[in-house]
Amino acid sequence: MKTAVSSSQTSIVQSTVYSILFAISFGHMINDLLQAVVPSIYPMLKTDFRLTFTQVGLITLVFQLSASILQPFVGNYTDRRPNPMSLAIGMGFTLIGLLSLSFANSFMFILLSVALIGIGSSVFHPEASRVAQMASGGKKGLAQSIFQVGGNAGSAIGPLLAALIIVPHGQRHIQWFCLIALLGIIVLSVVGRWYKVNLEKGIARKKVQKDSSEAPALSKNTVIGSIVILLVLIFSKYFYMASMTSYFTFYLIEKFGVTVPQSQFYLFAFLAAVAVGTILGGPLGDRYGRKLIIWVSILGAAPFTLLLPYMGLTMTVVLAIIIGIIISSAFSAILVYATDLVPGKVGMIAGLFFGFAFGMGGIGSALLGWLADRTSIEYIFHVCSYLPLIGIVTGFLPNIKGR
Repeated sequence: MKTAVSSSQTSIVQSTVYSILFAISFGHMINDLLQAVVPSIYPMLKTDFRLTFTQVGLITLVFQLSASILQPFVGNYTDRRPNPMSLAIGMGFTLIGLLSLSFANSFMFILLSVALIGIGSSVFHPEASRVAQMASGGKKGLAQSIFQVGGNAGSAIGPLLAALIIVPHGQRHIQWFCLIALLGIIVLSVVGRWYKVNLEKGIARKKVQKDSSEAPALSKNTVIGSIVILLVLIFSKYFYMASMTSYFTFYLIEKFGVTVPQSQFYLFAFLAAVAVGTILGGPLGDRYGRKLIIWVSILGAAPFTLLLPYMGLTMTVVLAIIIGIIISSAFSAILVYATDLVPGKVGMIAGLFFGFAFGMGGIGSALLGWLADRTSIEYIFHVCSYLPLIGIVTGFLPNIKGR
């Protein structure tokens, strides 16, 4: 009987385990949905606490840095000592942070609350990425896209729920989102049990050894240089994303006079497009090569970002949707490309790239908030429109196998 169970578990991991992929994607959706509550209520917090744009940027900075600085260290630690419980533990930090945010009565209290939510994310992502690759059955791009699209879907749904639940009724209604966090803990505990079973049977170690044998024949300097280029591309993508996620609502309100709920629905349209682009990026990278997808995703968004600041309301929303689809297809390709460069270090690489992405988003939001206070919201969208042109550096990446 024991032999039969072991064989079953091995065959499951050698094929794509869609039930686990969709479960971890659902957990990612909940994680990012709850994170999206923070920027979604910026207009309300700005009014209630009389915050400046600089303070709004500082909230995002603290939030994103707490979600980024710890991630590479968590990933490096769990590469050596995988911990299936870390998935549920991360969601527990998020739950505490949300409860704290619902009672926050000062700017410093808000910063503490969003820091706890960020820590929850930093604990969740590295180990969740490892689970996705373990359940991939070799289709790493597809697995990363399924995992990533859950997060993007959560980021899109979060502002919508915030517009319906929190904005009309006030800060205390953030407590309702704690129930969603509890659901996330339950789902991630189930995933954690599957993960623990496979770890105990030595499947994870065998997969790492197999991946290590398939390392591309590149010099150490080439690998380091490639990682730096990928991080530059992450900088380009997430600085631009910071302008959209943190300030697109303010841009629409200031330039076109839309209401706060209307601006949230337009932000939802952009973030929904981001979710669509994410699910496309991984499988296309598996099929056509990740370098090509990175090219198209970053540099291909430039014509649309350059046009956006000059358009009316309807075309602004249309271009935002197109930009969301194109630019979001990059992350899955970038992350899997990086794990192909440094096989056997999924947690560290995932932590580095997720952490750097969050960090750049936070720094970008703070800098753009500072710039908006000294110029205007419209001006920062003119400046950020040039960021996707940095995608030209993709040409310096080495050509490696797409699978």
